[in-house]
Amino acid sequence: MKLLKSAEVIEKKSKFFGYLFECQSEDEVKKILLDLKKEHSKATHICWAARMTTPFYERASDDGEPSGTAGRPILSVLQKRDLNNVCGVVVRYFGGVKLGAGGLVRIYSKVAGEICKD
Repeated sequence: MKLLKSAEVIEKKSKFFGYLFECQSEDEVKKILLDLKKEHSKATHICWAARMTTPFYERASDDGEPSGTAGRPILSVLQKRDLNNVCGVVVRYFGGVKLGAGGLVRIYSKVAGEICKD
């Protein structure tokens, strides 16, 4: 589990921290999430997506955000960039302003794009 890239984005008073990890198994994904939950114990949401080739594995989680607005956009970026054996995580600290479903999809996609840049 190697951290490949990280990013921070602020959107309407909410803070989003993005992380891209190299990983080889579902157990490594679970460990990454457990470590981030400890590190960001006061975060509102810890949304993620992971892709692995052997065995084939694609999973995503919205962690309480409206269905399809966080994990799926992160996974979509991983797929579009053809990244494998990675886990992308976006940690959100809610700033008091609701972004709406479209706003959430845009910001989670944006943060995922930042951590997936070359």
